Amino acid sequence: MEVVIQLVLLAIGFVLLVKGADWFVDGASKVAEKFGIPQLVIGLTIVAIGTSLPEAAVSVSAALKGSAEITIGNVVGSNIMNVLLILGVTSIITPIAVQRSTVRYELPFVILVSALLMGIGYTDNEVGRFDGVILWALMFLYMVYLLQIAKKGENTPEETSDEDKPMPIWKMILLIIVGAVMIVLGSDVAVDAATALARIFGMSERLIGLTIVAFGTSLPELVTSATAAIKGKADIAVGNIVGSNIFNILFVVGTSALITPVTYAANFFVDSIVCIATVVLLWVLVVKNKRLGRLGGVCMLACYAAYFAYLII
Repeated sequence: MEVVIQLVLLAIGFVLLVKGADWFVDGASKVAEKFGIPQLVIGLTIVAIGTSLPEAAVSVSAALKGSAEITIGNVVGSNIMNVLLILGVTSIITPIAVQRSTVRYELPFVILVSALLMGIGYTDNEVGRFDGVILWALMFLYMVYLLQIAKKGENTPEETSDEDKPMPIWKMILLIIVGAVMIVLGSDVAVDAATALARIFGMSERLIGLTIVAFGTSLPELVTSATAAIKGKADIAVGNIVGSNIFNILFVVGTSALITPVTYAANFFVDSIVCIATVVLLWVLVVKNKRLGRLGGVCMLACYAAYFAYLII
């Protein structure tokens, strides 16, 4: 009975996280529009960071509660899942076109920051506050790069702007407040439930973080990418996933480390190598034709199945 209760609580936590992030981003975007901030800037900042809010909330909450393995496991697991599982499923639904700048600059940058996280963590088994400053500095540089790319008309993140009726300011503020509260509550409930499940089944927090928690916090990316593919707009999927992976490392881990030093357990070394290898695999699959086809998707899903088997065996 305890297992059922914790699973229900975990599901509730994920629903609060996903819906809370959705409302928070919606409210913040509307406020930004109200004050004349360009849609492009909103897409590159509020919306981009908003998709990483579930990971950020869970990681910070886990770090503050001393469940450090969930913090790193959540980020590394989400990044592996984003590439192998989400892009794998999306490319099987329909082949995905990949932007030239994604292949030339962003994929190599993901490999770089993934290797940096592994290096920082493996050196002294901790991602400290100074490391958090470094990660945040890189995030700032990445944001500057995105704005420059957008100005040149390359790889601009598509933001669908619904022709809705103007939203009253009180409703925008309410969405931001309620969304933020849901994110905090959802992360708290999800971390507690995940930790309890790990204890009940004798599983490590690392395994829970790399699988269950990573899947829950990756739900926004999964839903967005699959929906885009079904609607014939899958060409933005790779860019969105790559951007999400960069923000997960720089924003999520960086923020967590600034709040409280995050322990990097030695057994995350293999997972970090897998994380880097998945991006290298994606780069190899798309570098020639700037396209991720169904065969590539099958290859990715097979790799994720092998990694999952490694985790549970």
